Amino acid sequence: MTRPEPSIDQWLAEAKQDPSAAQCGMYLTHNGVVRATPKAQVRQGVEGLPPVSEVEFSYDAAGLERAIEEAKTWPGIYYVRVWLNEGRVAVGGSLMYVLIGGDIRPNVVDALQKLVGHIKNELVVEKEVSA
Repeated sequence: MTRPEPSIDQWLAEAKQDPSAAQCGMYLTHNGVVRATPKAQVRQGVEGLPPVSEVEFSYDAAGLERAIEEAKTWPGIYYVRVWLNEGRVAVGGSLMYVLIGGDIRPNVVDALQKLVGHIKNELVVEKEVSA
C-alpha cells in the first residue's frame, strides 16, 4: 500500500515558518515519479523492453534519517525535508519528494542533487513491474 502524498505548498509554508527561514534565500523541490519507460532504456539505451506499469518501492528509514541530518551540515543548507513512498506505485505516482532550503543557489542546487543521488543510489530498492 502506498503512502498519502504530502502537499508541497504546505511544506513550503511550514519551511518559511521554521526558525531557519531567515537564513534561506532559496528552496528547491524534487518530485520523483514512476515513468512507463524502463530504467535500462533511459539510462543504458536498451531497446525492446516492455513498458513499466508500476514499481515496487522500499527504503532504509534509518539511513534516510542519517542522510537528512548529514545534509543539514552541508555548506549553506538550513532546511531539509524528505518523503518517500513505499509499496506498489503505479505509473504517474510519486516515489519521492525532497525540499531543501539554503542560502544561495549553487549550495541548494548541489545539495539537492547530492541528496537525491544518495537516496536513489544507496537507500531505496526499486523493482520495475511490466504490464
